[in-house]
Amino acid sequence: MSARKLPLVAVDVGNSRIKLGLFDSLDAVADQLPQPSRTLELSPQHDSFERISEWLGAERLPLVPWWIGSVQRSVASKLIVWLRDRGVDQITLLAAGDLPLVVDLPRPDMVGIDRLLSAVAVNRLRPQDTPAVVVSLGTAITVNLVTAAGAFRGGAILPGIGTAARAMHEFTDLLPLIDMHALDEPPPALGTNTIEAMTSGIYWGAIGGVRHLIELIVRDCASRPQVFLSGGAAPRVAKLIDPQARYEPYLVLAGIALVGGGAR
Repeated sequence: MSARKLPLVAVDVGNSRIKLGLFDSLDAVADQLPQPSRTLELSPQHDSFERISEWLGAERLPLVPWWIGSVQRSVASKLIVWLRDRGVDQITLLAAGDLPLVVDLPRPDMVGIDRLLSAVAVNRLRPQDTPAVVVSLGTAITVNLVTAAGAFRGGAILPGIGTAARAMHEFTDLLPLIDMHALDEPPPALGTNTIEAMTSGIYWGAIGGVRHLIELIVRDCASRPQVFLSGGAAPRVAKLIDPQARYEPYLVLAGIALVGGGAR
């Protein structure tokens, strides 16, 4: 493991987006996570890593530690090569064994690191002795349980709304490709044309699926878990999933920063 120091850059490499956050401090008020002082979001398909130089400053790239959590191996490898070519030698690619988290599963190494990093962050937020359900809405939707003792117990993975929309278009002859990212308000349940019907089915199917999964997952919990949501679609759907749900925009990045900064 690299020597821990601040500031640091946390990098969340997902399947459709790369998110970066510069953390100057891990100080946070009670019941809050440390927040990045600046952030950058890239598309691995369309954006150049040179935007990172513009964002942080080329001269500063090798001066700060880089902590990376990735579920996209090829993109993470390319990023690491790009950083090393620019003199960066403080790079840590995180694995399950690096985290201050009990993973109560047979193969912790086979769990997506983003799911585990979210649990690290949520352990900073949830009330003591209260379990938590962590919902991430992105390329995939994940619904995970953190026990009252703070252990990651697993969960469920289902297609994200954008992924579902693309699949319906690509695996059928006549269904169009619809933009699910443009939804500012919940669509009507009753669609009066094909696009409206697809939008309703994808949107409310995801909402209903997450709601039901939460109910099933928490059945054996001694107390009602607190629900946390993160991901691009989360702000618009948090209260539809659970009226008491708490939205955290930088859950994975904060988890990376807590690990990189040595917080426990």
